[in-house]
Amino acid sequence: MTTIHLIYGEPAAATLRQALEGAGRPDRVIALRDDLTVGPLRDIDEAGDPGVAQRAAFWERLGDVSPALARDDCAALVALEADDAHVVIWHTNDAAHQLALRRVCYRLRNVPQRLNEVRLAADEISGPNATARLEARLPDAAPISVLRITRLALEWQEAKFANGETRRWRDNTFTSGTWGDLDTLILDVLDAHEARPAATAWLASDALGAALTRGAGFTVGEPIVLWRLRELAAAEELRLRDDMCAACAPLAAAARATRAPLPQTAAHLSLPR
Repeated sequence: MTTIHLIYGEPAAATLRQALEGAGRPDRVIALRDDLTVGPLRDIDEAGDPGVAQRAAFWERLGDVSPALARDDCAALVALEADDAHVVIWHTNDAAHQLALRRVCYRLRNVPQRLNEVRLAADEISGPNATARLEARLPDAAPISVLRITRLALEWQEAKFANGETRRWRDNTFTSGTWGDLDTLILDVLDAHEARPAATAWLASDALGAALTRGAGFTVGEPIVLWRLRELAAAEELRLRDDMCAACAPLAAAARATRAPLPQTAAHLSLPR
């Protein structure tokens, strides 16, 4: 019987394809490209795809991402349901990977015998020798228990019902957040950067994205960073150059210092693994 491998992100999928080729395995690899940590999720798995249309509209609004990726992922999962191949889900502990894992478990919950996984460290899918590392992990594919598949499928349902604007993953817990939460993190990073004695005023968007990843509980993709920078610049909360480097807006920074802290958003919980 054939095997289909799923992994979040096209770069990771390309590395996995090379690993399989090196091992002489003709297995298929499907890249799940829709970043489920952001944007609407409700109804994404319903017949007629009303939720997919909402996600396509969300990505189109950003302008830097193809709106087709939400439909592509949905079509891939529909085809997967109609197949009878064994499935191996490769995932790290990143929020996008964990959400993709839960979505696949939900879609294939009625055929649990098909589902397997390989748990990866984040540094195994990138950098030098990533192909060799993944090739070495091929024998580690292991069945997912029926109990765990059921639990992960339920957690996916919880994430869809919460339908937050963002989703963080920390300590086996997903927390729904808002764009306002992410904007606050962006402005906090810029404030901290400007306060450094040796720092220049302007911070590149890629450096900002890396700093956000450390504080947001998920990898903040470049399209999201650039979109929020444009929105914050339009609201005069920061300064933005043509090269997409950002800096604090002095008057806005002073106003922020007097604001009450944002309320904490409610979390929907995952059980410990």
